[in-house]
Amino acid sequence: MPWIKTIAPDEASGRLAKTYAASIERVGKVFGIVRSMSLDPRVLDSSMGLYRNIVKEGNALSRRQREMLATVVSKANDCHY
Repeated sequence: MPWIKTIAPDEASGRLAKTYAASIERVGKVFGIVRSMSLDPRVLDSSMGLYRNIVKEGNALSRRQREMLATVVSKANDCHY
């Protein structure tokens, strides 16, 4: 299993601490997928922005359909996210 150095929420500062705080406010914790990008907060913020634009913004599919597709793809990839 690969190992990725990450920054724990209690060790975060600056931009990363703000991103972590927003994550905790939104879902109650900082998931591993978020911590995996902690060494470069710019990449993390860009990734989160992409996610928001794809999943939460309006397009041809409803939010429910997009979430369902994300769930099916994650299951097919054996990914618990």
